[in-house]
Amino acid sequence: MEILIGTDIIEVERIRASLDTKLNGKFSARVFTPEEVKYCESKSASKYQSYAARFAGKEAVSKAFGTGIGENALFNEIEILNDKWGKPYVNLYGRAKKYFETLGAASISITLSHCKEYAVAYATITIDK
Repeated sequence: MEILIGTDIIEVERIRASLDTKLNGKFSARVFTPEEVKYCESKSASKYQSYAARFAGKEAVSKAFGTGIGENALFNEIEILNDKWGKPYVNLYGRAKKYFETLGAASISITLSHCKEYAVAYATITIDK
């Protein structure tokens, strides 16, 4: 078995500023899926921390891929939602899903955390060899 890892940390204020600009629709659509937006917007006071944590999660997954965002995955092809207990999980679409399959990967695990100023994520991808 091989384990690929990725981590990322982001300032919540950077995500808030990007979401609050007049280009918000473009940034939001380029980075987040409709289900992610629905989840984050439901968090009221901590919505920016939730957006930032998902942004960091997408970066962490792409780093675990070993490629970063771009060639093998776009931001909105990596979706991070929560199960009924609050545990985050990853759905992949498009090129990200295809690359995951090309790697022969078996699973992705992710953890997200945030405080007022920062959000952090850690992702692991397991490959059965």
